[in-house]
Amino acid sequence: MTRENSIKKCFLFRFYAELNDFLPLYRRQRVFEEWYKTPICVGDTMVSLGVPFSEVDLILVNGTSVGMNHMLCEYDRISVYPKFESLDISANSKLRERPLRESKFILDCHLGKLARYLRMLGFDCLYKNHMDDDVIIEIAKRDDRIILTRDKLLLKSSRITHGYFVRAIEKHAQLKEVVEKFDLYSQFKSFSRCMTCNHPLQAVSTEEILHKIDEDTAQIFQEFYLCPDCDKVFWKGSHFKRMEEFVRRLVCSRNYSRG
Repeated sequence: MTRENSIKKCFLFRFYAELNDFLPLYRRQRVFEEWYKTPICVGDTMVSLGVPFSEVDLILVNGTSVGMNHMLCEYDRISVYPKFESLDISANSKLRERPLRESKFILDCHLGKLARYLRMLGFDCLYKNHMDDDVIIEIAKRDDRIILTRDKLLLKSSRITHGYFVRAIEKHAQLKEVVEKFDLYSQFKSFSRCMTCNHPLQAVSTEEILHKIDEDTAQIFQEFYLCPDCDKVFWKGSHFKRMEEFVRRLVCSRNYSRG
């Protein structure tokens, strides 16, 4: 490298929306300067700034969409946008081959309750208490799953193409955040999947599962669902009705905000 190239050069960055969560306060929601030795590519600057590749869906350099390997020139202006799961920008984005259109998830050990709630809404969600990061990443790549996590370090892996850092801590707030982030409203299929093991449920008659439930339950409820994998029986009891009401409020609030 020549002496000229070893001198740090100035680049201008602007991050949008939730990508600012990965930046220090003084850099959020504004254009800021950063100095790097050249040659340097866009991907290297993302690593340096602590922004996970998996949360980025569009990078514009001086107004032109580029990939992570694009080499930067002094005073380039880099605009970085978050993922657009509900909007197909594949014609413009140079970062990944295709967006995900079927919303399937894999969740880390911090999000067990969120996994159960997403399953209740019908979403394919893999979750185990003890899955290390490499396993999560490999399964996500193999099955085209979106990684949901509370671990920012996990998302910094360059092997992840679809991942999201869940900001909320409380379980209902997490569900609302994920539903809104990925615009999942049209994909709800409540009571189609086992909340415990994620297997698709089968509708069964009361007579088929009479030996698995108590007499009072059999008299009160008419609809029952069986998981053929873990052999659990589900019905639309008080817990389901509370979640149904919560989802109804979610949908209503969305319609209200758009109207």
